[in-house]
Amino acid sequence: MAYASVHSHRASGLFGQITAAFAALGAAWHRSRVYVRTYNELNALSTRELADLGISRSMISRMAYEAAYGRDD
Repeated sequence: MAYASVHSHRASGLFGQITAAFAALGAAWHRSRVYVRTYNELNALSTRELADLGISRSMISRMAYEAAYGRDD
């Protein structure tokens, strides 16, 4: 009979806290880049192109926020 086991190694103490802090910073940086990229891409479209997509120019920042951070429900 075969057994499978999963071992996860979690760093604890100061090293673990530093690692978690860098992971959180990396995730925040990634989300901010998604926001900026989405905002810039939508803002580069003409008003006509946005209308074809069903988007008004006033919705751009909200849509970029939702793309990066999710909905606030």
